Amino acid sequence: MDRLPDAPMPDTPPAGEMISPPLFERLGRRGFVGSAGAAAGYTLAAGPVMAQTIVTTPADGLVAGEVVIEAGDRALPGYRARPASGRDWPVVLVCQEIFGLHEYIKDVCRRLAREGYLAVAPDYYVRQGDAAAAPDVAGAAAIAGRKPDDELFRDLDATLAWAGMDGGSAEKMAIIGFCRGGRNVWAYAAQNARLKAGVAWYGPVAGQASALTPRVPLDMAGEIKCPILGLYGEADTGIPVDSLREMEKRMREAGKRFTLVIYPGAPHGFHADYRPSYRPEQAQAGWRLMLDFLRGNGVG
Repeated sequence: MDRLPDAPMPDTPPAGEMISPPLFERLGRRGFVGSAGAAAGYTLAAGPVMAQTIVTTPADGLVAGEVVIEAGDRALPGYRARPASGRDWPVVLVCQEIFGLHEYIKDVCRRLAREGYLAVAPDYYVRQGDAAAAPDVAGAAAIAGRKPDDELFRDLDATLAWAGMDGGSAEKMAIIGFCRGGRNVWAYAAQNARLKAGVAWYGPVAGQASALTPRVPLDMAGEIKCPILGLYGEADTGIPVDSLREMEKRMREAGKRFTLVIYPGAPHGFHADYRPSYRPEQAQAGWRLMLDFLRGNGVG
């Protein structure tokens, strides 16, 4: 397991999975804090959510915007960003947090497009409800919790097929995700042998299985089909370091490639630049590692 040197940390309380700005604004601070206990499995930040991302990536020189992805029984809304010229771009699936396809996730797609990728984020919770319109955090978590893994996999398959029709490479494909999306990175990497790499940003590896999500990532270690980079925070109260060490052990025993990086003092959501959990130094270091990892595994 790789550990990075200690770095001074802002005096901000640990933060975790938070609501998107529109939901926060509807709830107000009291309603937001009061809903925290009901959202099992997610830890929340103290302090207000910022109105927009700190990092805002311009779309000039890109083709970027809302798209519609045909996925079996319905069309999924999504967001895609890619260079304005060329084709056969390497494809990166971007898996959202539980709070809908908001500006932070769209900006992540634009950041990847500026590195030469076709990045696409499908709103795969649309069948379960509108997470951005959920009345509280528990409502958003409930929407995400109703998503069956088998349906998720079909939606991600459909998104990759759509990316191919949009000029993406069929040979250079990867997946990244944040929080619940990081968990989905693990799950889909155990399903799709065409993936070249996966990057899980603070995605849980343990937890309680259910009829809809019958296995947790720890149970999938022997079936992971591509190298994985895990970017985690030591101060993440929802993802015990022991669970990450156990995942590392199981991956190693199964002969799988797993690069685990744990940032000392970093909380959950340290890449999320729209809320107080954001840690610029760790976020930027993780982003550089991610790009190097993708390119080092043939996606770039």
